Amino acid sequence: MKATLLSSTAILLTLGGQLAQTCQDHGSHDTKQWKLSPEELAELKELERKWGTDWSFSGISTFAHLKHVKCLTAPSEKFDIGIIGAPFDTATSYRPGARFGPRAIRQASSRQTSFRGFNPRAGINPYASWATIIDCGDIPITPFDNAVALEQMSEAFLELGLRSSPPGKEKGKKEERKPKLITLGGDHSLALPALRALKKVYGREVRVVHFDAHLDTWHPAKYPSAWPSTQSHFNHGSMFWLAGQEGLLSNSSTSSNIHAGLRTRLSGTDPSDFTDDTSQNWLRLSADDIDDLGGPSGIISAILSQFDLSDPDPDPVYLSIDIDVLDPAFAPGTGTPEPGGWTTRELIRILRGIMDVLNIVGADVVEVSPAYQGRGEETALAGAQVVYEILTGMVKRGLKDVEAGEAQGHDEL
Repeated sequence: MKATLLSSTAILLTLGGQLAQTCQDHGSHDTKQWKLSPEELAELKELERKWGTDWSFSGISTFAHLKHVKCLTAPSEKFDIGIIGAPFDTATSYRPGARFGPRAIRQASSRQTSFRGFNPRAGINPYASWATIIDCGDIPITPFDNAVALEQMSEAFLELGLRSSPPGKEKGKKEERKPKLITLGGDHSLALPALRALKKVYGREVRVVHFDAHLDTWHPAKYPSAWPSTQSHFNHGSMFWLAGQEGLLSNSSTSSNIHAGLRTRLSGTDPSDFTDDTSQNWLRLSADDIDDLGGPSGIISAILSQFDLSDPDPDPVYLSIDIDVLDPAFAPGTGTPEPGGWTTRELIRILRGIMDVLNIVGADVVEVSPAYQGRGEETALAGAQVVYEILTGMVKRGLKDVEAGEAQGHDEL
């Protein structure tokens, strides 16, 4: 009898859930309401109690064991923060392999769980706070045609960016909130389609805080070739140059974009790459500046000095983190490693100092190429920890916005 009851309940739930999802996605108002008896609900509750929790080493691999939804095919799914993978690496200039980055970062996040996710530095558990956070899966990106791949990523980021978040729980006026995406790369070129989407979603240029060993503002001609093509302009070293050409970045003299952790070699026989970078309105903080400015706190102050933190309508900021900002001793599994970088601890300290202060509207963690890392997964582990810090900062910033909104009598989240 019990087996029959549970079997029937499972069938009802499966069919009812599929029917409800199908009808909702197609705008039908004839969804059949499946109602369960108290006995059936009690049975389901008991099953969840017994079998509903995974260990860190068990379960299907999603980021931090989050609920997985293929968000691109589930328009009715609402979320505040979505983890989306962009397994693309055919715009790299040296070592490929970052297409496996999203999978590696998810695997490395296995020890992150909602029941052991409290961040003592921030005083919150980002997985058990106000935000609905889900793993949206991956964008299915072609590895054969970069023009199509760029179009796919641009449309995917826009599709998800235009979704609405779940309604807030605070009293007062309810304003539609925009969901935020954290992209697991993939090579760094994905920042261009992400910025395209954000410009349309927010209707304004975006500021960028960019952690990287390299400038990534190179004019495409800096990659010499006897076979030039327009399509070759789209690569993981020129995407911010392209973003500037397309008017996606703030170009105000008082609103520069920021590089941090630089230690790249330059083109030719002079520092003209820096001149080009300055003309594109970027402030450069080198890896060595962490010593000259007094440690992570000096880097934090230098970044925040570029923002008006009292502005009631703060600039939207895109946070882009190339894992090669870390020294190869800490992140060898990347496409273009550069010795002399920051430690994982230093990067995390800097992120903690800016994340819940700035108005971060999107972020990426890119260039994790697991084929080049050791068996200890050090590069992917660093990437997973960085995502956790970003999540924490977004959630904590959201709590601040709630408090500000309640003081004004409406919901800001």
